[in-house]
Amino acid sequence: MDIEGGTYEPGFVGIRFCQECNNMLYPKEDKENRILLYACRNCDYQQEADNSCIYVNKITHEVDELTQIIADVSQDPTLPRTEDHPCPKCGHKEAVFFQSHSMKAEYKYRTTKCS
Repeated sequence: MDIEGGTYEPGFVGIRFCQECNNMLYPKEDKENRILLYACRNCDYQQEADNSCIYVNKITHEVDELTQIIADVSQDPTLPRTEDHPCPKCGHKEAVFFQSHSMKAEYKYRTTKCS
């Protein structure tokens, strides 16, 4: 997974320690300058984070879950719709379309009637 110039595997990115007292540093937002800092809770030591990623969570789904998602996708009001691709089974014209993650450049069409 690429995040701001680095490649990270799912999970915790790392632990940092204070250069003054050797306690653990915690992520802290500098709202004024809009940057991420690591700050010691024991002393006033702070250092700017070289990357804004503090944790990576990669979610993978089982095939059974994906089948249910595709079955329900025709009812999603947020997906774009088209009437240019009639269903080969029922002839219904309205369909929703979306890009499948398993097929990188392929769009999937599901009719709103028989899916």
